[in-house]
Amino acid sequence: MKKIFALTVLTLVALALFAPIAFAEEAKAVASDAKLSYYGMAVLGCGLAIGLAGLGTGIGMGVGLRGATEGVARNPGASGKITTTLIIGLAMIESLAIYALVVVLIVLFANPFKL
Repeated sequence: MKKIFALTVLTLVALALFAPIAFAEEAKAVASDAKLSYYGMAVLGCGLAIGLAGLGTGIGMGVGLRGATEGVARNPGASGKITTTLIIGLAMIESLAIYALVVVLIVLFANPFKL
């Protein structure tokens, strides 16, 4: 079973690597194609970037909240300090998502073709 899975993954990777060669066409000297290609790749990259940022920060917040609830369950008297630390930590994690959003918006709205 492992060999079939490994062979399938290897085949898919090979197809993904050789697909651009198979579908390649001659370069065109049209500026609009370059703009379209840039903005298409920018949109795909930005979508992937903000998705990964959201996924990572969501996982980080979940792990932090789990730790805080376990800490409060073990020592209810320390809930004030734990809550304060949790809020500060969640704000730091959320700032990473905001930074990713800022970078994504810069990439989307920057105009590299402006003369």
